[in-house]
Amino acid sequence: MPVRKAEAEWTGNLIEGKGNIKLGSGAFEGSYSFASRFEEGKAGTNPEELIGAAHAGCFTMALDAALTKGGYAPTRLHTTASVRLDKVGEAFSITKITLELEGEVPNLSKEEFDKFAHDAKANCPVSKALAGTEIELVIK
Repeated sequence: MPVRKAEAEWTGNLIEGKGNIKLGSGAFEGSYSFASRFEEGKAGTNPEELIGAAHAGCFTMALDAALTKGGYAPTRLHTTASVRLDKVGEAFSITKITLELEGEVPNLSKEEFDKFAHDAKANCPVSKALAGTEIELVIK
């Protein structure tokens, strides 16, 4: 299996400095800063947003794979990941990730869909990597 890489560079002090994050594939490169991480609506990305993108993507693929293996053909799966960063004591921690799922799968009951979704949440590689964080699944 391939090894995936990403890189980050930071210049300056924490509050006034700036950084750049780049994926090894070249598919994304973006700036980040203290403001883009800790203030709403500031230009730039942040590590939590990137973790959310990775988690939403991994979970959705795992769910699709499980449904396909189970003989179902999803028409549409859409996941939004909300990553919560909180100050815990003197440090910051990712305290919760909420995955909001919408799906259209012909010939599958809601109960069966829910089971597939919960299994995918438990078994996608990113969920496993983030096992120390509460992960909530909301199925719409």
